[in-house]
Amino acid sequence: MLGCSKVIESQTDREGAKQLEFANPIVEQRADPWVYLHQDGYYYFTASVPEYDRIELRRAKTIQELGKAEPVNIWTKHAAGTMSANIWAPEIHYIDGKWYVYVAAARQGAPFDHRIYVLENDAANPLEGEWTEKGQLRTNWESFSLDATTFEHQGINYLVWAQKDPKIDGNSNLYIAEMSNPWTIKGEQSLLSKPDQPWERIGFKVNEGPAVIKRNGKIFITYSASATDDNYSMGLLTASDTSNLLDPKNWSKTDTPVFYSSLENSQYGPGHNSFTTTPDGKQDVLIYHARNYKEIHGDPLYDPNRQTRAQIFTWNSDGTPNFGRPVADSSK
Repeated sequence: MLGCSKVIESQTDREGAKQLEFANPIVEQRADPWVYLHQDGYYYFTASVPEYDRIELRRAKTIQELGKAEPVNIWTKHAAGTMSANIWAPEIHYIDGKWYVYVAAARQGAPFDHRIYVLENDAANPLEGEWTEKGQLRTNWESFSLDATTFEHQGINYLVWAQKDPKIDGNSNLYIAEMSNPWTIKGEQSLLSKPDQPWERIGFKVNEGPAVIKRNGKIFITYSASATDDNYSMGLLTASDTSNLLDPKNWSKTDTPVFYSSLENSQYGPGHNSFTTTPDGKQDVLIYHARNYKEIHGDPLYDPNRQTRAQIFTWNSDGTPNFGRPVADSSK
């Protein structure tokens, strides 16, 4: 059995628990944030940097301290060829005693023709040791692809990612496949979701940025949709944890976003999230990016002020997550 980086599995009863509050933003000018709480007691953090030219890692004993932690550059884009442009949305996972980073990268001359790549490190501390390139993670066909995440369920490891299908109208859809090792899928990939709702098609027709959490006999996948301005929002897919996860019929999708801009809190375009918990595992934490202003000059992708934020979330009586609204920035 391939041992995969453990997906957050929420099990505790939080009724009456005092909710932790964070001073947001946690990390400034870091989009597409990924936070992973490891068995060594450290939170590991990576995200897209505004220059889109490298992968950096940092770690801290608390989520709040990540903003002050010293970043370590673990990899820099190639001078030419593959992985030479627009390094986007890295994620760090711990699988079978090794660290893996999944990242999307394009190339000079085709800066928006991304593919998914994998890096590996066998050091105990991923800020140390040597990161080696395992190459492109190849899907069933060659096209724009990004935002890979991985999780284990009932002894099977899965990859979920965003990819363009030339036969489907839109920029990217969500797919799932089994994995034979951390850099290889096996069998056929299954279409989980495409941008078929009005709120997913503003500016761009996008489903991207999946993240997985398990609770109460269900598996949830959040994802983000529309352009990366104030229209960017999060949706939710749900399946029974006893179902065949490769069968699209076993997944349901919300008709409306579950997390979106808050005018009253001056938070715009929240999304591309990850999940973690408090150190004691008793409270679930949503990690995401957002801006604190709506008006953007030029292409939103090159506005650097998508800041990493964190907030506790709870669960509804029907077993679904309740993310609330993006909280306001903290007064400094």
